[in-house]
Amino acid sequence: MTLRSSLPAAKAAIEAVHLVKRFGTTVALDGVSFSIARGSVFGVIGPNGAGKTTIMRALLDLIRLSSGRATLLGTDSRNAGPELRRRIGYLPGELILEGRTTGRRLLGHYANISGPVVQGRVDDLADRFGLDPDRTVRTLSKGNKQKLGIVQAFMHQPDLLVLDEPTSGLDPLMQQEFLSLVSEARDAGQTVFLSSHMISEIQQAADEVAILRDGRIITVAGVEALRGSAIRHLRMSATGVGVAELRSRLAPLTGMAELDCRSRRPAQRPPPCSAVRSRRSSRRSPP
Repeated sequence: MTLRSSLPAAKAAIEAVHLVKRFGTTVALDGVSFSIARGSVFGVIGPNGAGKTTIMRALLDLIRLSSGRATLLGTDSRNAGPELRRRIGYLPGELILEGRTTGRRLLGHYANISGPVVQGRVDDLADRFGLDPDRTVRTLSKGNKQKLGIVQAFMHQPDLLVLDEPTSGLDPLMQQEFLSLVSEARDAGQTVFLSSHMISEIQQAADEVAILRDGRIITVAGVEALRGSAIRHLRMSATGVGVAELRSRLAPLTGMAELDCRSRRPAQRPPPCSAVRSRRSSRRSPP
């Protein structure tokens, strides 16, 4: 099912139409449709196994779809040649790097594939992330290998960035640096498609968000709309007040729903009570 109107081809960086992917009897993608405007940041969020990685790999034709079609930057991904590949920066969720060479030599190898890289660009990105590109890759920590992967995706300033769980292994400071890099890419007119299982990260980075579950897109919405529709659950306990009085005080509150007040057992004097409420709030959630 398509959950948002398709953009004109000239305005869409990615157009996915009824993507289906089966692995034997398992349906990994079940009719996924969405489009991403050029120059925007689009996030997909969902639990592990929801299909986030499968979508990205299918879009890039790293795995072949069972049915459906996808276009990237106006080109059918199944017929993409080197010209399109050079316009894309890809960071896989499971990053596998040659360990016997240095990061700089490895990035040079990737540059030969992706196209020219502006002189000094690699060092600028490495400095931002505190990465020493002259160290042998196998001596790098998981976080530093992830930084190396980020550098290779961004270094040739591609028109489209496809980033699968890009902040995995990064400390909070480097996560913020990455989000700044994404913002700069959007300001430069690049399109970013990223996945995460952390809604706070997606909310900080994305213009639009797709929620994925069991291979299906549940909804696509702007970040503000997603925040506004969030259901929050609050559990509290109180002493010195009875169940009936607690309920009468809480029930009139704006947005209150599914209110449940009960006495804690064994009974005490005065009996402590607990309340559970869920409400829809338009306030900004904390990052």
